[in-house]
Amino acid sequence: MRLVFAGTPEVAVPALDALLASDRHEVVAVVTRPDAPAGRGRRLVASPVAQRAEEAGIEVLKPVKPRDEDFLARLREIAPDCCPVVAYGALLPKVALDIPARGWVNLHFSLLPAWRGAAPVQHAVLAGDEMAGASTFLIEQGLDSGPVYGVLTEQVRPTDTSGDLLTRLAFAGAGLLAATMDGIEDGTLRPVPQPAEGVSLAPKIEVEDARIDWAVPALRVDRVVRGCAPAPGAWTVFRGERLKVKSVRLVTDRTDLAPGEIAATKNAVFAGTGSHAVELLWVQPQGKKPMAGADWARGVRIAAGERFEA
Repeated sequence: MRLVFAGTPEVAVPALDALLASDRHEVVAVVTRPDAPAGRGRRLVASPVAQRAEEAGIEVLKPVKPRDEDFLARLREIAPDCCPVVAYGALLPKVALDIPARGWVNLHFSLLPAWRGAAPVQHAVLAGDEMAGASTFLIEQGLDSGPVYGVLTEQVRPTDTSGDLLTRLAFAGAGLLAATMDGIEDGTLRPVPQPAEGVSLAPKIEVEDARIDWAVPALRVDRVVRGCAPAPGAWTVFRGERLKVKSVRLVTDRTDLAPGEIAATKNAVFAGTGSHAVELLWVQPQGKKPMAGADWARGVRIAAGERFEA
């Protein structure tokens, strides 16, 4: 099939690479979000998918909105058979969905109908799911509600951050998307409607959602830290300034600290929660680089009974 690939961030690149390597299909163009400011200089930088496509010598389309007439006209000229999608980042209007003969097929990083939305992997970690996965489905007007072509599963490890899990799913999902394209082309795959039950939503995790509530049990604190890593990053407030908490360890035998209360020893720093303590393994003070929790505690000289702000 003639394919137009739609995607934007680094997590979409493995799937693009898998389709470029296919001897059964031709990626004739990619659709991606417009260049965005990045770095300290805030200069415009092309998306990771755009950069990879340019390396491969493929046409790159960067519509401000996918309903732009110039973009739609060019897509009709290209006349793709199918448009595989991974984390494109914009809603596709019906007029665009109708152009490819075999539709737009999304690789979504959840076991649909669970975790429909922008942040499925983060929500899976936050919820303490033991199993995650990826699904390929035919895009329709609803939010991640289209019929499913294929599914894969991936165990969530106890120490997984969202970044860890998403990286594994990106590479495993690349193979699933390529296999889905094969099955659509040769007629061996038919999409199956999603069940009506078991639907859950995964909206974008905002910075405020990543603030640690020290009154909840330690297990929940750990999930927030891992679920919000690497972005937006779990955080708390110490002496009026934001402190990012990069990783923690559960300390089940220490229950003497009140929620948010901090205690430091020579080689470790602990914080109380609604159950038992957690050890702060890595933190990042405002305007500084990440550092070991114990090094941070020595530098700020924790006073007895001092605590993080609620």
